[in-house]
Amino acid sequence: MSAPTLKVLSLGAGLVSPRTPSSPLARSERLARSPVVRHGGQWWLVTGSGSILATDPTFNGELDRFAAAMAAADQTIADLRSQQDDPPTPRPGRQR
Repeated sequence: MSAPTLKVLSLGAGLVSPRTPSSPLARSERLARSPVVRHGGQWWLVTGSGSILATDPTFNGELDRFAAAMAAADQTIADLRSQQDDPPTPRPGRQR
């Protein structure tokens, strides 16, 4: 069995910042404040000195599952906040 291959892409420290609109990773999806970014449908491990493409299917599957769980949790929180912003519905028989 062969070890997973890694591809290295040198991006430089400044290109990873979401505040750099011209960077290739500006429209990428960072996973929960981690050094993991999904760009172009692929997962990358990002450091200040460059990025490494994650090519292990098991690891990528785990990242996909975690990203889906985080998205579901974010949606649940957004739904709860929206319900808190709605005025309470009056209940019959409890008005004074």
